[in-house]
Amino acid sequence: MAGTTAERTGARRVLIVVENLPVPLDRRVWLEATTLVGQGYEVSVICPTGRGWDRPYEVIDGVHIYRYPEPPEAHSGALAYAREYGAALWHMFRLARKVRRARGFDVIHGCNPPDLIFLLALRYRLAGVRYLFDHHDVCPELFEAKFGRKGLLYRVMLWWERLTFACASVSIATNESFREIAIRRGGMAPEDVFVVRSAPRIEKFEIRPGDPAVRRGAKTLLGYVGVIGQQEGMDLLVAAVDHLVRDLGHDDVHVAIVGFGPHLPEVERDVAARGLQDHFTFTGALYGEDLLKVLNAADIGVSPDPKNAMNDISTMNKIMEYMTLEKPAVQFDLKEGRASAGEAALYARANDPRDFAARIAWLIEHPEEGRAMGRLGRRRVLDRLSWDHSVPHLLAAYDRIFARLGR
Repeated sequence: MAGTTAERTGARRVLIVVENLPVPLDRRVWLEATTLVGQGYEVSVICPTGRGWDRPYEVIDGVHIYRYPEPPEAHSGALAYAREYGAALWHMFRLARKVRRARGFDVIHGCNPPDLIFLLALRYRLAGVRYLFDHHDVCPELFEAKFGRKGLLYRVMLWWERLTFACASVSIATNESFREIAIRRGGMAPEDVFVVRSAPRIEKFEIRPGDPAVRRGAKTLLGYVGVIGQQEGMDLLVAAVDHLVRDLGHDDVHVAIVGFGPHLPEVERDVAARGLQDHFTFTGALYGEDLLKVLNAADIGVSPDPKNAMNDISTMNKIMEYMTLEKPAVQFDLKEGRASAGEAALYARANDPRDFAARIAWLIEHPEEGRAMGRLGRRRVLDRLSWDHSVPHLLAAYDRIFARLGR
């Protein structure tokens, strides 16, 4: 009998495309993909290799994953980014043809950055395929945060973003700020934009005894998990710990840094130059049980992302993870940071490492209040911010786009 099984049964077929992380390492994409599979969708994913996920094709939990060789990550310069994104797009087009022949797809679900996956969607638009845009990052603001300027390339980013929204039948936003951008700057109808927050799955982020060895004998353990890049504020965190140890008298503190990224060597050099090696452990990337052992051992979660045009409107996954594990947090005063954490965090003055250190010191000196903040944070996640609360919005977005297809 001609046609794939999905074509014969009328199943909804989805192709998810992501460039910046392999799947299932990209937790948001993995939650989306497995949720859709659980609802009877046929889901394929195109993503890069990396971090041990190197098979060109495999099926995990019902998700068909097609991977291409990880392109070299661009750190600076238009030419470097052109190489990275050009190579990724070539592989996306190549693998989409393969998926189309083997399994088919009715919707392309594109996850930025870059804001160029709409080109793949245009390739299949005349065949009746519709585009759902998953707005992970505000790329114009990301460019401004990385390079400290706007100029021609910033305007190009704005144009790509506008074309992305113009090609999308439906978009999903990680928070209300991103939804507002889709409507105001992207020109989308409000009824076509759905907020699907990034949040841990509660049953995966369990509160349990942490690994005491991570503390290195210190009275207080600060935990950080995330990318170690140019715009994550690691320089501000190191400066804050320096002030905390040398000027505020809290020398019995240790910091566990979990993650990877292009600026890790620079951060390690900064720590060494300040003579703080005994106060920092860089674990590298950790996942699953290993990650939980570190985060559960922490007393305070830190999120040093500086206040800028991008971070102010972005939801930080690390904050959600600290809250889920009942940890009080310290962050700079960011709009969406407050929207996520509420009273579960303390907020330092924008980009002021000394004030950041003072907030940490307050939590060290007021442990009972800190534990109460942690409980508030977990309750906040359970009541309104966990992945279970986002699932209905994800499914509504898919119902909307398949209604456009008459299904």
